[in-house]
Amino acid sequence: MSYSKLAEALKPFCEKLRTVVENGNEIAVITHLDADGITSGSIMASALARMGAKYSVRAVSDMNTNLIEKLKDESHDFYVITDLGGGWAAHLRKALGSKWAVIDHHQIPEEEILTDDSGQILNAWKYGIDGGKEVPAGGMAYMVASTLDKKNRDLSCIAVVSAVADRQDQGDKKSFVGLNTEILKTAQSLGLVSVDLDIMLTGRETKPLHEALAYTSFPYIDSLTWNRENCHALLKNAGIKLKDGNGRWRVPAEFSQEEKSAILDAIAKFVATSNKTSTGVINDLVGYVYTLAAEDKRSQLRDAREFSTMLNACGRIGKAGVGISICMGDRNNMLSAGEEIIGTYRTTLRNYISTIFADKWRLVDDGKNAFVNGDGLLAEDMLGAISSLLSGSPSLAGRLVFVRTLAKDGTYKFSSRKCLGCNSQANLGLIMRHCAEAFQGAGGGHSAAAGCRIPSSALEDFMAGVRAATSDPKFATTS
Repeated sequence: MSYSKLAEALKPFCEKLRTVVENGNEIAVITHLDADGITSGSIMASALARMGAKYSVRAVSDMNTNLIEKLKDESHDFYVITDLGGGWAAHLRKALGSKWAVIDHHQIPEEEILTDDSGQILNAWKYGIDGGKEVPAGGMAYMVASTLDKKNRDLSCIAVVSAVADRQDQGDKKSFVGLNTEILKTAQSLGLVSVDLDIMLTGRETKPLHEALAYTSFPYIDSLTWNRENCHALLKNAGIKLKDGNGRWRVPAEFSQEEKSAILDAIAKFVATSNKTSTGVINDLVGYVYTLAAEDKRSQLRDAREFSTMLNACGRIGKAGVGISICMGDRNNMLSAGEEIIGTYRTTLRNYISTIFADKWRLVDDGKNAFVNGDGLLAEDMLGAISSLLSGSPSLAGRLVFVRTLAKDGTYKFSSRKCLGCNSQANLGLIMRHCAEAFQGAGGGHSAAAGCRIPSSALEDFMAGVRAATSDPKFATTS
């Protein structure tokens, strides 16, 4: 595929940014608090720092009118907004004039593309690139950074982390497609990332094998997922050597190909005796893994998926600054803080999921759409992580899942996902945007993952609107 339209747009976009820096303007990078937001904000911050710019970085939960008013009052000289801002151009223009630029990959209204006369919006969809599959905000920020200076090509490894964080490993065996492939090739050519076909386990570089298998929830294996004792017994009985000669637990990355075949055989035999898990999960366990070669072995940053999980944890529990520092090179205090944060995050997620399934009233499932009531339980910044986890639950397979919680400001926040095996043609990004705007709310996202915020008074009507929209061909995905 040709990316000439994007390449054409990058030149004037970067010239404008270069002029802003050269004039000594102070730049505020405003980004989303998830892993793609943290990586894209960090890539831009790194590029600005290398240019000697005056800059600051801040991660926020979402773009809204209150935030835009705050930005206006802060009076920075210029704003670079990453992984946010889709659908907000008119508001930004009114509040900030020409002092802003958006770097994003979320689907935006056609009208926003047509009215961007001064080229302030660098969005994948404007250039015929599917921002849901082919490039995340981190990849778009990387394209800007590497156009500003070829030396910034070393940031390609952070863009790879953003792609797996945004689940854009959607090709065969979890490979990349589209622009992500080109960025990955750059990272590989610089020796920054290596790619291998392997067993995809959580904690590939850091966890003992039995724990890594237990903590892997994609795919979900009944009686193994979340069950360390069963995993330990299974692997031990299969004759897998779980400790090295010094009595230290071995991590998945340390096993030979022969041993990995034996591990897969043991899991396959176990699954064959289970009537709750499909034998197809064995295929789902094998895929491409992305190793950051410059990171230490047994570090949580060496495997791109683990790296992305740490960043997500930092953002979701209000410590995005730690994740940004790690992306920008801090491997001392901030990395230690990140390792602590991820432990807290995993425990919190587990507790949330357990409560949702234990409190039957929280889940309304009609077999097609599942609505989860997180009121009084879920922190609003955790919604995306929860909806992603629920989308992998075997009990919700084939559904569209909508998770909500009452936010601190009195509005309702929703996060939606297509669950495993979901064949619905519904475009969640369009549905969330249309249904939210019908009630003076705001929303958007991708076909398979989206979110919105609505006034609390509109809750019942909004949910009825969403149910209707999921069956309406007008809101079907075109990709």
